[in-house]
Amino acid sequence: MSEPSKKKDGFFKRILDKVEIVGNKLPQPVTLFAMLMGIVLILSWIFGGVTVQMPGTGGATGIEEEFISVKNLLTKDGLQRIFTNMVDVFAEFPPLGLVLVVMLGIGVAEHTGMIAVALRVFVSKVPKYLITFSIVVAGMVSSVAADAGYVVLIPMGAAIFMGLGRHPLAGIGAAFAGVSGGFGANFLPTGLDPMIAAFTEPAAQIVNPEYTVNPLSNYYLMAASVPLVGLAGTWVTEKILVPRLGLYSAEEEGVEIEAHENEVTPLEKKALKWSMLSVVAFIGLIVAAVVPENGLLRGDVDEVTGSPSFRPFYDSLVPIMFLLFFIGGLVYGIVAKTIRSDKDVSDMTAKSMSTMGLYIVIAFVASQFVAYFNWSNLGSVLAVKGSDGLNAIGFTGMPLLVSFILISSLVNLVMGSASAKWALLAPIFVPMLMYMGYSPETTQAAYRIGDSYSNILTPLLPYFPLIIVFAQKYVKNVGIGTIISMMLPYAVAFMVVRIPMFILWIWLELPLGIEGPIFYP
Repeated sequence: MSEPSKKKDGFFKRILDKVEIVGNKLPQPVTLFAMLMGIVLILSWIFGGVTVQMPGTGGATGIEEEFISVKNLLTKDGLQRIFTNMVDVFAEFPPLGLVLVVMLGIGVAEHTGMIAVALRVFVSKVPKYLITFSIVVAGMVSSVAADAGYVVLIPMGAAIFMGLGRHPLAGIGAAFAGVSGGFGANFLPTGLDPMIAAFTEPAAQIVNPEYTVNPLSNYYLMAASVPLVGLAGTWVTEKILVPRLGLYSAEEEGVEIEAHENEVTPLEKKALKWSMLSVVAFIGLIVAAVVPENGLLRGDVDEVTGSPSFRPFYDSLVPIMFLLFFIGGLVYGIVAKTIRSDKDVSDMTAKSMSTMGLYIVIAFVASQFVAYFNWSNLGSVLAVKGSDGLNAIGFTGMPLLVSFILISSLVNLVMGSASAKWALLAPIFVPMLMYMGYSPETTQAAYRIGDSYSNILTPLLPYFPLIIVFAQKYVKNVGIGTIISMMLPYAVAFMVVRIPMFILWIWLELPLGIEGPIFYP
């Protein structure tokens, strides 16, 4: 390697090392979220009463003015709300139930040996140069199954890299980048498409009461983003993360990893075959419940398609994932004789839950923090203030679109919910850009890009604590700084490829999706 190349590598490595050092000086996640709870309470007291006008109300809109104010939680009503809702807030924390339910099924699949054997077969069949790309792309596609990719694919990425003799944290980085940093990019329609469109349409109707937004109006752009983001994620993994992490030694880390022979035995092959057949049969039953319009997992008639909606299917994805792994693991264990009685199954699920103790504790404090932040309206007021400031600068056209992407990514650091952010930003930017000649679908696409790559940098992401737990299985001293320093190159790379792609798409005047025009006449 030439001297300039060494200096370049050293420069980037030093930056990431400093990010890791500074980040790891932060308290442990449990303590950090507890401190953030206190900070939110104090800020709600300091800024209590600060009011902003809700976007899309008052003035020429013809809609009665509405306002949103910061609520002081250190009042009698606020404290009563905190104490009376503490248990419900924890029990209803969305990631908690999803993670625990899916982990029950994964526990059986893992401890019977099914996952380990399936991964060894996968590694032996897929060309090694395609594995990293496949993991990143699988992460993006996993959003079809809501947030199950966080629970299933990320630990699987670590296991695959481990099986290849590579650092498991690189596998976690690649999978996390796909699942979260590539959020929204997908070959397949997901539940996010109609959810986002549901906020875009009323915002557009502020200008044109007859305007409608097709849920798949960004489909072409999002689908075309998948290979580009996949290549960027692969490049970061192979050229930055893997060299930086170096070689991995389970013995040096003091980590006990179950040993498996590289060669798959005839009994394991037979068990895996029957396991896969059971999984295919189960998937067949699900397809039979989803495809027919009167299927068990079809709902009321969708106003857009004119057919019964897939909402019951989308809402059932977590139980489906649980049963998928449970059935596959159960059949494998019976055939491979790693399950000899029902007690073995109970022990496997219990063992799986025993590894989630830290996550449950983190989920408790994280759920309280998220609730306090939402109740105080601090995030909503901050988003409106930031958007008003951008409007006041006077940007127009493409500079405004790019600035909006950047603003969305910054707001994403303090507000985790995609729908909540868009509910606030859509009434501001959709009408503004319509008056400048850009369609609501274009503004929506810009938002979806901004609401993606910064996901992997914020500890406020509900699944961020889970990523730390997964990583600590392989490296005990992993902290917040470790994860952020790992993911920062992915965030920069995804931003660098997705924003220019968006600009080029607009310049070429390509349709964004089905009924997805670029301009609004």
